[in-house]
Amino acid sequence: MRVDYTQLSPKAYQGLLACKNALAESALGLPLIELVYLRIAQLNGCAFCLKLHSHALRRRGESQEKLDALAGWDVADAKLFSPRESAALAWTEAVTRIGESRAPDSLYQNLGEHFSEAEISDLTLAIALMNAFTRIAVAVRQ
Repeated sequence: MRVDYTQLSPKAYQGLLACKNALAESALGLPLIELVYLRIAQLNGCAFCLKLHSHALRRRGESQEKLDALAGWDVADAKLFSPRESAALAWTEAVTRIGESRAPDSLYQNLGEHFSEAEISDLTLAIALMNAFTRIAVAVRQ
């Protein structure tokens, strides 16, 4: 690791952890949050996070078939990902790639069919948080 940010920036790191812990109690549910986190790890190329979140999903009983298909969730067998998961994953990709996607209204409006406003807020915060974590991990070579 290039720098130990957990020790060198402890207050900032604790703030990230506090956010993560708060989101773990979200009505979204940990299985969906972990699925989103794993997709972000794939998009950002974070090996540490890939291992962490794939293990967490396996511990929760997620099928290997679903984990294997996550990188191509949008073209995978429709039975593997629920409409709620698909909406969350589409939003995850849009927010992660915000510079290109600009988080289009069509994806945002689709969220309303599957999530409450509070869940949309939590989902967006979870995406932003995990993008921060993956970018830090990749930058410091965690």
